[in-house]
Amino acid sequence: MTTNEPVTDGHTDARTEGRLTHVRADGSAHMVDVSAKPVSTRTARASSTLLTRPEVVDQVFAGDTPKGDAVAVARVAGIMAAKKTPELVPLCHPLPLSKITVDIEPGTAPGEISIVTEVRTKGVTGVEMEALTAASVTALTLFDMIKALDKTAVITSTQVLAKAGGTSGDWEREA
Repeated sequence: MTTNEPVTDGHTDARTEGRLTHVRADGSAHMVDVSAKPVSTRTARASSTLLTRPEVVDQVFAGDTPKGDAVAVARVAGIMAAKKTPELVPLCHPLPLSKITVDIEPGTAPGEISIVTEVRTKGVTGVEMEALTAASVTALTLFDMIKALDKTAVITSTQVLAKAGGTSGDWEREA
């Protein structure tokens, strides 16, 4: 193997060698070759949380913010973001996404807005990054929609909740 060759053409060999799959032996980044991987249905769920004042949460869900219906705008932004993930994250593969959902609800604590996204594809690589991008941009859009009401709002806890499909199998975050 020369220093310009990828460490592996999939994920399994690189993990067993203790190397990252997007890094060649010389340390330079590359896009992993997934062409030998089998096509399967792959799904990922991700979440993000926006913390603000309880009265702002009430305004958001009443559709009464200075910029209009924050939930509707943020949901569309999240969907659009999932589709743009390979343009934003350089080593992500472009994928034909078959499902994108963005759920925005009041959280369990006062002043909390919960965002949960789900993305699905039938392909050779997973959609965790698309789900995370959807959750992140949804939270950013909500922040933009409420910043006139609460400049101190905080986006927190962006994470993958679960993934299904692929050679590494299914995974779900423990509660």
